[in-house]
Amino acid sequence: MKHAHVNWKIGAVSYLNTRPLVYGLEREPSDWCLSFDLPSRLAKQLADGLLDVALIPSIEVFQNPEYTVVSNACIACHGPVWSVKLMSRVEIPKIRTLALDEGSRTSAALVRILLEKQHGLRPELRPLPIDEPWQSADADAVLIIGDRAMNPRHDKQFQLEIDLGQWWHELTGAPFVFAMWAARGGIAADQLSVIDDRLSGSRDAGMAASDEIACREAESYGLSLQQGRDYFQKYLHFTLGVAERQALSRFRKLAVDMGLAPSNMELQYHDC
Repeated sequence: MKHAHVNWKIGAVSYLNTRPLVYGLEREPSDWCLSFDLPSRLAKQLADGLLDVALIPSIEVFQNPEYTVVSNACIACHGPVWSVKLMSRVEIPKIRTLALDEGSRTSAALVRILLEKQHGLRPELRPLPIDEPWQSADADAVLIIGDRAMNPRHDKQFQLEIDLGQWWHELTGAPFVFAMWAARGGIAADQLSVIDDRLSGSRDAGMAASDEIACREAESYGLSLQQGRDYFQKYLHFTLGVAERQALSRFRKLAVDMGLAPSNMELQYHDC
């Protein structure tokens, strides 16, 4: 039985870590409309109904009971992630002000949870505009994400460089899921299955081609070929398995406890 054709609007994150997830989508003939943007903007576009499916921060999936996690493709880590870092001018217990990268939502929630859970800190929050050098942020510590966090230009005024994936793993022993594919409400189950198959298949193709992607992309991000390979093959994990789902539940509970997510909803998975 053939499914009716639908011209789905798909939004993906415009970071290096997304390349394996969209590899198949970009190469296969398709009438799907694929666009790229920052995580926070994708979340708003999905909420506003401008996208049918988007790779959005996990904290955003917690906000809307109509969303369905539509694929087991995701962006996760099982330890250091390399591209999400806290840079601090002072020792952690002395942090009183924190600048948050405006492109971030999940990482912004994660660093607040880690500071509260381990150190009892709730620093004053300040915005870090996407186009502003993070070194100029007027704060004790700065959260930076994505490509500019991978090889930050070291400044003597910053004493600490902390990988948030590693920090979470040391504290919980669990993986961490930064982003996943979410579908808006109102999409029929059979169509969700079609979307699920395509997104998972695209991820599988991308993982198989990780060497090719690293060879093509590494230099433009200031990385060596080996660093590019390591990023895709050692730091990042792209499958939303049982351990990742359990970690998401744990993260959601901590976010609820801090008032960063509503308490009256649970994640909906397409395969449940």
